[in-house]
Amino acid sequence: MEKAIENLKIAVRTEIIGYNFYITASNTVEDKHGKTVFGHLAKEELDHIRALTAISKALEVKGEWLAYEDAVDATSSGKGGAPIFMEENELTKRLKQNPTELNAVTIAGESEEKAVDFYFGLLKVAHEPDEKALLIKILDMERNHLKLLRWERESIIHTGFWADFMEFNIEKELE
Repeated sequence: MEKAIENLKIAVRTEIIGYNFYITASNTVEDKHGKTVFGHLAKEELDHIRALTAISKALEVKGEWLAYEDAVDATSSGKGGAPIFMEENELTKRLKQNPTELNAVTIAGESEEKAVDFYFGLLKVAHEPDEKALLIKILDMERNHLKLLRWERESIIHTGFWADFMEFNIEKELE
């Protein structure tokens, strides 16, 4: 139980770093679509922070796992979760050195790959069914972030086309 709480706190700190990066990227990139993508990802990271914080508190106080959806409901007022202070971190420093859309997407993609690896590693050693359900939910979300960033990268470097026809449509994939 203590290890799970420690892992949740690590996850919250990691999500805060991601949130700070996505807010910085949204404010840095000039492309309107890029601003929207990074703003969307920042909002999702904020949701993760709030939910993981609520789950961690429930585990500490009651010794019970709170389902992700219940944690989201409990914090839907926007008042739950950890206070977030904007701070420079390694990701934002890298972005400021080269403030381009492509660099922002590259950094974000690397970060999301690490998040997928982190949550997958936790899932491999999880024992409680509720813990596994939570980790699967978050892992799926992180994989979707990674997919979105890969699409955005392909859009920026103009790949994803074959003989002048788009192979897939990002907007339709997200519906």
